[in-house]
Amino acid sequence: MKNTKDDAQIMTVEEVADFLKLSKITIYKLVKKGHLPGFRVGNSWRFRKDKIYEIISRQDIELG
Repeated sequence: MKNTKDDAQIMTVEEVADFLKLSKITIYKLVKKGHLPGFRVGNSWRFRKDKIYEIISRQDIELG
């Protein structure tokens, strides 16, 4: 499998939590509520970095 620049655009739950300064539990809750778009790879969640930036720019994340 060839590594490309796009490989760095996929983030794990841990990376998203660190990036957004939130706990992993909060990330899972946001995914469950549909506030954070992600996809499953086996049992793990992955996120596209460009989608995370879109959410930040729209400030669509509602906690609580």
